Amino acid sequence: MAEAQNSPTSGYAPAGGPPPVGSTTAGSIAVAAESTVATRMSAPPSFDVADFPVPHGREEEWRFTPLERLRGLHDGTAVATGNGVKVEVQAPEGVTVEAVGRDDARLGRAGVPADRVAAQAYSAFEKASVVTVPKETVLTEPIRIAVHGEGGTAFGHQVIELGAFAEAVVVIDHTGDAVLAANVDYLLGDGAKLTVVSVQDWDDKAVHVAQHNALVGRDASFKSVVVTFGGDLVRLHPRVQYTGPGGEAELFGLYFTDRGQHQEHRLLVDHNVPHCKSNVVYKGALQGDDAHAVWIGDVLIEAKAEGTDTYEMNRNLVLTDGARVDSVPNLEIETGEIVGAGHASATGRFDDEQLFYLMARGIPEIDARRLVVRGFFAELVQQIGVPDIEERLIAKIEEELEAAVA
Repeated sequence: MAEAQNSPTSGYAPAGGPPPVGSTTAGSIAVAAESTVATRMSAPPSFDVADFPVPHGREEEWRFTPLERLRGLHDGTAVATGNGVKVEVQAPEGVTVEAVGRDDARLGRAGVPADRVAAQAYSAFEKASVVTVPKETVLTEPIRIAVHGEGGTAFGHQVIELGAFAEAVVVIDHTGDAVLAANVDYLLGDGAKLTVVSVQDWDDKAVHVAQHNALVGRDASFKSVVVTFGGDLVRLHPRVQYTGPGGEAELFGLYFTDRGQHQEHRLLVDHNVPHCKSNVVYKGALQGDDAHAVWIGDVLIEAKAEGTDTYEMNRNLVLTDGARVDSVPNLEIETGEIVGAGHASATGRFDDEQLFYLMARGIPEIDARRLVVRGFFAELVQQIGVPDIEERLIAKIEEELEAAVA
């Protein structure tokens, strides 16, 4: 196992005003902009912060987000302070880890910022971290990226690129305390297979706002598993586009929202080429006063995307009074020549019949509730495929449930 360590300026750097964009980056921006469309469900994307008005909370994209808790990330008053975050990358042999400048052609290729915070993050970073898996390379060990907050505010950009027919698993682990705005790009060559596990296990006061852009090549497979536990406010925006037919995207999410936390996941799958698939499954549990979870699932099937097969589902389990869930699935279909398209959303409390069944067999109520929650999340935990991360998340769920009992 070869290890490469990136300094805080590699990918997640404190920064002042937006530095100028070089000619090479401008070229890559043009490519990304041509492949990114605005829909009725999202604002027109742009790399320019000035193209986004300061949100006031009445906008569709911001109406669920408590703006006063964003620490100025949304209105331009946030400035880099403190030590920001430290990034460490552990990568198997053969994987390239680079810290690149703003003129690197790979930056911005996977997608364009869709809101003001993402545009601010793109304008403010100094160095980006780029992890490259060469074509036809099949990794047997995961790439691990540790993002640890050391206080203060930081802006960042990361790129994970897989060459044609490469296969890799990437674990991005967020811990510590920070106010972080970032963009993360996933570039998949034709026939590549990428699994990304993004864990948000921040300290209680952290704020994390990020846009995840995936550009999926012909016959490529992308699987994202987003796990959110910590932080005062976490708002993530995964987005997927395709470059050729045969692409597949699976987006899984697991969140456990505790007292006072705001956890928001906003997804967009843009079926912009024919004969591609997508499957979205997010599940959350909530407990405690003012626990607030938001899930927005947008799927766009463009007129040219014949043969699309897509489905999205969100399930929420409310464990105590005082918690709130907002779940909004959306489908925008511009062609009838598709294999299938559907969505589902449900929020509820414990199933009394399940509890009765378990308690009738001698299992105490507290243990029965634990079993129900573990079963609720089991399907998604098994999607991770990294044993130590799976064990850690199961332990974290148990810890949250112990807090609920207390």
